[in-house]
Amino acid sequence: MFLDFYKLREQPFGVTPDPRYLYFSPGHREALASLFYGIETGRGFLSLVAEPGMGKTTLLFQLLQRWRGYVHSAFLFQTQCTSRELIRYLMNDLGLRSDGEDIVKLHSELNDFLFQETKAGRRVVVFIDEAQNLSDEVLETVRLLSDFEAPDKKLLQIILAGQPGLLERLSRPALAQLRQRIAISTRLEPLPDSEVAHYIHHRLQIAGYQGLELFSAEAVELIAKRSQGIPRLINNICFNALSLGCAMRMSQISAEVVREASDELSIGLPSPKPGVPRQPAVRTATAGLRSSLESGYKRIGSNLFGRRLLLTAVVLLALGGLGVVLGTRTRSAPIRPAAVSDLKITNPARVEDPVSPGERLSAVSAAGQAPAAPMETTQTNAGKNPIQSFSYVVQPKDTLRDLCTSMLGRYDSNVLSQIRQLNPTLKNPDVLEVGKEIRLPMSTTK
Repeated sequence: MFLDFYKLREQPFGVTPDPRYLYFSPGHREALASLFYGIETGRGFLSLVAEPGMGKTTLLFQLLQRWRGYVHSAFLFQTQCTSRELIRYLMNDLGLRSDGEDIVKLHSELNDFLFQETKAGRRVVVFIDEAQNLSDEVLETVRLLSDFEAPDKKLLQIILAGQPGLLERLSRPALAQLRQRIAISTRLEPLPDSEVAHYIHHRLQIAGYQGLELFSAEAVELIAKRSQGIPRLINNICFNALSLGCAMRMSQISAEVVREASDELSIGLPSPKPGVPRQPAVRTATAGLRSSLESGYKRIGSNLFGRRLLLTAVVLLALGGLGVVLGTRTRSAPIRPAAVSDLKITNPARVEDPVSPGERLSAVSAAGQAPAAPMETTQTNAGKNPIQSFSYVVQPKDTLRDLCTSMLGRYDSNVLSQIRQLNPTLKNPDVLEVGKEIRLPMSTTK
């Protein structure tokens, strides 16, 4: 492994949805703020749409952590199921036990539980991931869950997360009632090229890297191009590049190493010309490995230990490349995020949306993007450069550094300056008063 060679505490480019590694791009911050606002104001149905590999599950885990202790939540992954199975999965994740199979009885027991939680002052939020896989029948069951309500509020809030196919499903006439009930819909877009470097730096920093820039500027530019800004592909390229760089004893990853690493993953390979068959992927990967081996020998010279290390790494990469070629895929079991200090966020601005939920979602589907999250705008002292922000309620053990690092991805003099403008009465940023509101910027200047 390359952890010791690059002095990393842990794997920076893993495949599990660890909320600590979530990079808050402007799009991620907007999506998180929208979902926060929807839960805070009890809007009922919310939706989050993203292409595969964009980090929507990690974002949901981050949202879940921020509400831990304030809501009773259920996280459902089993979307290949019947209506009865969905209700049983839901009740089981909420900690309810029922031996009955009658769906009417299950609904009754769930309704009693929701009323008890509401009386106790707790919200109940259900996260349904990969919701595009739900059948129309099960989606109708999900819609009926929203009928659990009191005269003045919804007893249950549901967040549907899925791939773009979810919006296509909801556009069908048969699901019009469900579509009209979705009050807020937000979407994650691929990272722009300018954000890829910050994404890589963020993950390396969380993993404990403290040296000079590990990836050259040319390498980062090539990663952005070949990954097309999709975080999962960025992770895969970086992992392979670090493995190859370690085998070659390179202190900095070059563009050539990134090119070979992505070629072995068949990422960014040009499409064959009409009438010209593409070379088998195994041959392409083998050529890349041979080049790596020859380059590595030149660098290592007569160092016998180094040669053995290089050969071992190349064999492992070859096995990994063969697995990609054969379509071997391993799906990790969902991992629950570890508990962190609880943080409650208040809505950015309690402004009623004049557009009906149905019109809002229709506009989202037509434009292909999510509406901006409601927020407040604060003018600076000079009356220029307005700062868009939203507020938090400080909880025990919260620090300003932790909040900024988690929610904004950075904490420096520029961020602190914006926070002071947003909170004129904040005397000492190192001391936050529990229970008080503090305003944080929606985005920060680099």
